[in-house]
Amino acid sequence: MATVATAGKTRNLTAPVIIEKVQAGIEESLTYYSKHPEEIGSRLLELDREWDIERAIEAEAAGSVLIGFVLGATVSKKWFLLPAFAGAMMLLHAIRGEYPLLPVFRRLGFRTANEIAQERYALKALRGDFDAVDSTRAEDHADKAFDAAAPSASNTSFAPTPV
Repeated sequence: MATVATAGKTRNLTAPVIIEKVQAGIEESLTYYSKHPEEIGSRLLELDREWDIERAIEAEAAGSVLIGFVLGATVSKKWFLLPAFAGAMMLLHAIRGEYPLLPVFRRLGFRTANEIAQERYALKALRGDFDAVDSTRAEDHADKAFDAAAPSASNTSFAPTPV
C-alpha cells in the first residue's frame, strides 16, 4: 500500500470555487502590495505566522483526542469514541490524503503550505529579493549547492557516530 503526499491531494479534494477564491485572494494581495511595497515586510511576517491546513488538521485532531479522553474519564465512557474517531480520521489522512473535515477547514480560509508559499515568494519577488540572482549562472550555483550538500571525503559524515 502506497501513501500519498497530501500537498497536492488537499488541493485536488478542494472545491474549485474555493481554489478560485484562494487564488483571487493571492492576486488581490499582490495587487495591493505592488502599490504599497513598504508594507511587504509586515505581510511576510503575517504569512510566517499563518496556520496552514495541515497544522489546523493536527490541532483539531489533538483537541478532539484530549476532549474525548477528559469527557470519557469524567462524564461518560461513550466519549472515548471521539478520540477513536479522531485517530481514524488522522490515519485516513496519513494514508490517503483525505480528511472528512477538510471542506470545513478550506471554507474557513485555511490554505495549503504551497498556497502560502506562493504568496510569500511572489511578494519577495515583488520586493526585489531575487534581483541579485544571476540566472545566466544558475548552473554554476546549482553545482555549488550540490557540492556543498554532498558529504566530503574528509571526516565529515552524515552517518551517526558510535557513542
